[in-house]
Amino acid sequence: MTDFTFNTTPSIRQINGGAAQLGSLLAGMAFANTSASVMFVTDPGIVKLGLCDAALQNIKESGFSVTIFDGVEPDPKATTVLGAVEIAKAENIACVVGFGGGSSMDVAKVVALLARSGQPIDEAYGVGQATGSRLPLVLVPTTAGTGSEVTAVSILTTGTEEKKGIVSPIILPDVALLDAELTLGLPPHITAATGVDAMVHAIEAYTSRSANNNPISKMLAVQALDLLGANIRTAVSDGSNIEARQNMLLGSMLAGQAFANAPVAAVHALAYPVGSLFHVPHGLSNALVLAEVMRFNAPECATEYAALAPHVFADIDTARGAQAICAEFIERLVALNVDLGLEKGLRQVGINEADLDRLSSDAMNQTRLLVNNPREVTLADARHIYEASM
Repeated sequence: MTDFTFNTTPSIRQINGGAAQLGSLLAGMAFANTSASVMFVTDPGIVKLGLCDAALQNIKESGFSVTIFDGVEPDPKATTVLGAVEIAKAENIACVVGFGGGSSMDVAKVVALLARSGQPIDEAYGVGQATGSRLPLVLVPTTAGTGSEVTAVSILTTGTEEKKGIVSPIILPDVALLDAELTLGLPPHITAATGVDAMVHAIEAYTSRSANNNPISKMLAVQALDLLGANIRTAVSDGSNIEARQNMLLGSMLAGQAFANAPVAAVHALAYPVGSLFHVPHGLSNALVLAEVMRFNAPECATEYAALAPHVFADIDTARGAQAICAEFIERLVALNVDLGLEKGLRQVGINEADLDRLSSDAMNQTRLLVNNPREVTLADARHIYEASM
C-alpha cells in the first residue's frame, strides 16, 4: 500500500432539527464569550425562505451578536468573498457560520481564512497555497450534494469567469452540522441535480488517479453510492420523506469525505466551464457531461466502474464481464437523469455547437482536476466529449 494522507472535518454532528440548536453548539466552542460576534454567511434565497430563522434566533438567544452576510450568489465570485472579508474585519468577527449550499459554505471557508490570515486571495489559489490560520468555522449544508462541509476545497469564480480552487486542510471547518429537516423543502429538480452531483463525487473519487487515492476514500465512495442510489428517487418524488432526505445528506457527506482526499477529475473539469459561462447549476453541469466522460474513461477503468455499478443499481446483473457491466452502468445513469427530470443534454441549457471551442479551451485550464483522470484528456478529447453531450 502506498503512503497517503486523509483529512476531514473533526466533528460531524447529525441532528434532525439541529439548526435550531446552532447557538448552543457555538456556545460550547473555544472562541465563545459574552462579546463574541458571529458572521452568518448565506444566500438571499435561504433568507427569503426562512430556512435560517430558527438558527439565527438560537444564536442570538445564546448571547452572540450576529452579522448576516447574505450576498452569496451561485458560482460565487472572488469579489463577493473579499467584500465579506472586509465586513468581517470591520465587525471584529470571532466565528464564521456557513449556512446553505456549496456556494455559501465555500464563501464561508475563505472568509474565515482571509479575515484572520490576511493572505492575499490570489496567493491562496491552488493546492496547499493557503497560509496562516483561520477563524473558528461551522458549516451547515441545506442541500445533499456538494459535501462542502467536509472538504478542504473552495471553488470561486475569478474576474475572467474562470473557476479557481483554494485547496488546503486549513479551511476544513471545526464542525459540520447535518440537519436533514433543512432539505425537506428542496424542489425536485434541485434534489435531483445535487444528488447526482454527490454520485459524481463518489464515482470520481473511487477512480481518481491522484497519488493520494486511498482505501478510506474508496470505502466511503462505496458507502455513499449505496445510500444515494437507494434513496435518490424517493427523495425526488417524495420530498417530505425524512428518512430518504437523511440518507441523501449522509451519502453526500461521505462522498465529500471521499473526494476531499482522492480528488475529482474530468467530469468536474468539463462541468466548471458550463457553470461559469452559462450559469448552469454545478450539479446539473456534472450530470450533463457524466456519461460521456465515463464512456471516454471506460477503456482505462471499466473494472472499477463495474465494481461501483451494483452500489447504485442493486439489480444490475453482475454475472458478466466488466465491459458489459460498465456499459450498462453508464446507460442506466443516463436513464436515471431522465427519470429524475433533469435536462438531457447541453442544448437544453442554451449551449450550441459554436460554444464548444470556448468550453473546451476553458476545461483544459483545469489542470488541478485533469491530472486525476483515469485517461489523459486532450483539447480534442474535451471537444468530442462536449459534442457527444449535446
